[in-house]
Amino acid sequence: MLSRVAESIFWMSRYIERAENIARFLDVNFRLILDIPMDISFQWAPMIRVTGDSHLFHERYNKTNQENVVNFLVFDQTYENSIVSCINKARENARTVREIISTEMWQCINEFYLFLINPMAVGETFMSPNSFFAKIKNYSLLLAGLTESTMAHTESWHFSQMGRFLERADKTSRILDVKYFVILPRVDYVGTAYDTLQWSALLRSASALDMYRKQYHQITPSSVTQFLFFDPDFPRSVKYCLRECDTSIHDITGAPIGSYSTMAERHLGMLRAEIEYADVTEIIQAGLHEYIDIFQLKLNNVGDSISSSFFATKPPETLTLKKGTR
Repeated sequence: MLSRVAESIFWMSRYIERAENIARFLDVNFRLILDIPMDISFQWAPMIRVTGDSHLFHERYNKTNQENVVNFLVFDQTYENSIVSCINKARENARTVREIISTEMWQCINEFYLFLINPMAVGETFMSPNSFFAKIKNYSLLLAGLTESTMAHTESWHFSQMGRFLERADKTSRILDVKYFVILPRVDYVGTAYDTLQWSALLRSASALDMYRKQYHQITPSSVTQFLFFDPDFPRSVKYCLRECDTSIHDITGAPIGSYSTMAERHLGMLRAEIEYADVTEIIQAGLHEYIDIFQLKLNNVGDSISSSFFATKPPETLTLKKGTR
């Protein structure tokens, strides 16, 4: 398989998943505004901080308010990680691999893009934000379903899976991190009805509230962290996403599970092992935000290793097949 094709499919899926998760960030913020009285500037500034692109926002906007933050994260075509930019890049990557993806996938990506660039979309975002962001999530879910059911499950499909689940793992961890930046403006909220509303909104933003309630009797920080990070069966948990990435990368390379032949497999296997043996109580005591920061750095390292192992112009050194830590 050509590395160019593999890279286009990988990033097509990553960009679609990224757009969906930005919509989830914003959706939970709009919901919280309705439920919790707080300073509006405090409410929106953290939305920019968690993207890691605060400097770009302040170069283009002189005020951190709802309108500017939404325009930046959703419609700013000069910002590479806005929703419209992500879908535009997903569409361009899909265009270069039309012979690999299905017609239904291509049509859906086109419709998604046209929906976002429609002038009516800006008005809908502010008049009915929950409806607008639900449409974005539904387009993403539809594309995931079409990829699953209309695309041959060959190497190209596995690269799509890797892109989707790698991005999802990163954004699930960021959704959890939002709690400490956005949802907890005052320490005296802890343990109150406000606190429960905040955690409920957080779970809802990851489409996790219903499944969470089936397992836990009450909402607590430790159980929410356990569910979103370490649940082996919930498809948006970090642990589940890393396992799916690991399965796909081994199907691509042909290396037996528990071994590695590329640095990408090695780094992913090491990160999976850390997640497998982590203890949520120890993590919270040591600092969840700090733990998530370190996790995201390691996840970025996995992404860089995938690029160098499979997409680099110069082939990487071939590793001797070794036993990996799992």
